[in-house]
Amino acid sequence: MAIEVDEVQAAQKPCFYKAAGLPKGAYLRVGNTNRQMSEYEVFGYVSGRGQPQHDAEVVPDATLDRDIPEYPLDAVREVIANAVAHRDYSPYVRGSYIQIRLFADRIEVQSPGGLFGNVNIENLEEQHSTRNARLMRILEDLHVVENRGSGIGSMLRALREANLEPPRFDDRRSSFWVTIRNHTLMNPTAIAWLNQFADRTINDRQRLALVYFRQRGQIANADYRRLNHVDSTVAGQEIRGLVQQGLVAQDGVGRGTTYRLVEVSGKDVPQEVSPADSDRVLEHVTGHGSISNGECRTLLGVSDNRAYYILDKLASQGCLRPEGKGRWRRYVKAG
Repeated sequence: MAIEVDEVQAAQKPCFYKAAGLPKGAYLRVGNTNRQMSEYEVFGYVSGRGQPQHDAEVVPDATLDRDIPEYPLDAVREVIANAVAHRDYSPYVRGSYIQIRLFADRIEVQSPGGLFGNVNIENLEEQHSTRNARLMRILEDLHVVENRGSGIGSMLRALREANLEPPRFDDRRSSFWVTIRNHTLMNPTAIAWLNQFADRTINDRQRLALVYFRQRGQIANADYRRLNHVDSTVAGQEIRGLVQQGLVAQDGVGRGTTYRLVEVSGKDVPQEVSPADSDRVLEHVTGHGSISNGECRTLLGVSDNRAYYILDKLASQGCLRPEGKGRWRRYVKAG
């Protein structure tokens, strides 16, 4: 004789031996034997009879994780939007792409075509010249670009609020590069280094600029303006103040004037070479066979002294070997 028992409704599960109660009286059939259900298995059936409220319960001592972007999103958005809006779409470079490169210490955005019209690196924030007028109107209608000419200012403001250095702009005529580094300017190491100038009569903007000099090697008036959000006149006065105090030296005259940090004997400890810079130098040597000081300066965007330090450091680590002397010296792969 066979007896067929219908499956009970979900609201009545699990079936259990009444005398033992739950959870001890509930079993699962496994092969030819019965296995007692765990408390959680019983809970799974019982909780399905209604709407659980466990997601509303407060978890004691819980913390809320918050993602902190490595780069300000507003700055990255402006860089990419500007690249799309201002790149060259002429037949000469129409097939070229906007390239976005992410490294351990920076983001590089390269767009086809250099700066347009009367715009140059010095007046990038003030001078406006539109290469792609129709595209700009479309982007404004879509609110990708809010106010024409405000993108650079928004980018600088976002980086300043994140305590990051200003972007580096590089007009190569056939392409335009924007580099954003993730270096925090005022970190404990920088503050300790600044303490050697405690007896100097300089303001907070000049102190920040000294840290910037230390990282970049050399800067121009426009770099100082972008770093401290001041006009050209104030930037010139405060840089000259650093020159008069013997902290900074001037190179060149006119529009090509740059300034470099004067070495402070016995006090200035060079920054270590970052893995990213080492990798870029070694990749260049692998691809081109060797590298000179000038090529290293261009590759990394650093000063002459900094380039020499990086190459000398890699040589002392056994990664490179110098060949030649003086201005003819080049570095090749060691081994």
